[in-house]
Amino acid sequence: MLVLTRKTGESIMIGDNIELKVLTVEGDHVKLGIVAPKSIKVHRSEVYQAIQEQNKEAVNTPKHLLAQLSKKIF
Repeated sequence: MLVLTRKTGESIMIGDNIELKVLTVEGDHVKLGIVAPKSIKVHRSEVYQAIQEQNKEAVNTPKHLLAQLSKKIF
């Protein structure tokens, strides 16, 4: 893990096209701004984990349920 210290208004570049900027620091809260291409998905870690869990559940959907759903759609 790379650990960097930044002050309000300073930023960190990730690659050539992602900028992580410190907007404010209030007590133990840090507000970050992220400038990235629209093609790059940016999520809070808890949202990312929820998406991963939903994807795992979708992969484990029983085939007979998928077949029933397919019949209703088509």
